[in-house]
Amino acid sequence: MKKPELLAPAGNFSKLLTAVYFGADAVYIGGKHFSLRALSENFTDEEIVEAVKFAHKKGVKIYVTVNIFAKNYDFEELEKYLVFLQDAEVDAILVTDVGVVSLAKKVAPKLHLHLSTQANTLNKYAVKFWKDLGFDRVVVARELSLKEIKDITDYCPDIEIEAFVHGAMCISYSGRCLLSNYFNGRDANRGECVQACRWNYEIRERSKDGDFYPVEEDDRGTYIFNSKDLNMIDYLPEMAKSGVVSLKIEGRMKSEYYLATVINAYRRAIDAYYNVGEDYDKDGFYYNELLKTSHRAFTTAYFLGDNENTVNYKNSQSEGTRQFIANVTEGTCDDGFFIAEMRNRFKVGDTLEILSPSESFNETFVVKRMEDMDGNSVEDAKLVQQKLKIFSDIKVYKGDFLRK
Repeated sequence: MKKPELLAPAGNFSKLLTAVYFGADAVYIGGKHFSLRALSENFTDEEIVEAVKFAHKKGVKIYVTVNIFAKNYDFEELEKYLVFLQDAEVDAILVTDVGVVSLAKKVAPKLHLHLSTQANTLNKYAVKFWKDLGFDRVVVARELSLKEIKDITDYCPDIEIEAFVHGAMCISYSGRCLLSNYFNGRDANRGECVQACRWNYEIRERSKDGDFYPVEEDDRGTYIFNSKDLNMIDYLPEMAKSGVVSLKIEGRMKSEYYLATVINAYRRAIDAYYNVGEDYDKDGFYYNELLKTSHRAFTTAYFLGDNENTVNYKNSQSEGTRQFIANVTEGTCDDGFFIAEMRNRFKVGDTLEILSPSESFNETFVVKRMEDMDGNSVEDAKLVQQKLKIFSDIKVYKGDFLRK
């Protein structure tokens, strides 16, 4: 059985570097326009060209999202953009709108087409239709079970199936939400979602005083639209056997530390499964890794069948079991010092844990010596983004993260 692709998000160039460093096989990004994450920093045209060149040197693919529901006035610029993406040699574009599909086939016929999950593809006949229309891959709707996906891959073995494996879930059907538009006039289907589903709601009594009262589904709280986060790390064998060829992590708006934690866990879990079989995570090691960064309560969504327990009533998001402390900007030198950029306060005497794709992963060390870049001794790292020289007897590498 072929090892599935690990597909990671990147909201800017720095996050792309992190995704590649921690083991993504492919990365999906968005340009400054026509993407469903318009509030992310995203990539300029020049950065897209640079991203493709960088990724291809590393053997990594770049997919670009062009998945808005387009309006008439979009198409003049869309035509230029699609030609540009073809010339930039991106590996595929993710699209939803059939008008955009038609235009892409006309003006940029060399572009590989991946159908976005926004298209709500739920059955094998729809997948066959998209294959006949020239698509190479379909990202299936998140409402499907693994059994239903297996039926699709058996019926359509000549098209690739991609499925989300981890990350935030939209409360709306396959992400087609109108709450953001209704409350703020920002269209989620054109990339401007304000995540109104994550808000805490109250009911207003229809009386003269117009008092507000909490919305209480029960004693757990008021986040009535707030979905749990998807987590399928314990079910990688089942996903592979269903015929899914690409395992997709959600999170172009997430932090570099979040991406590093999640990509690293899935990279190691996938490799472990293909090396040792179904006992790859019998002690829950990789699952526990995912608890170390911010997340909502986890769910398997509908992959294992009908599921009524997908709403996270308690809060909008929980802190992880580790705190992001610093990112390593220069690896260990011969004198045992490395350079890190401080992100959260730490002191001499603190024990730090290394997040790395290397053999130093999860190793810990006590901070015994620390200096600023002028060689002055530092006991308390409390200046945000200050660069520090830190001594450790454990080797760390540029691109690693420190946490405690």
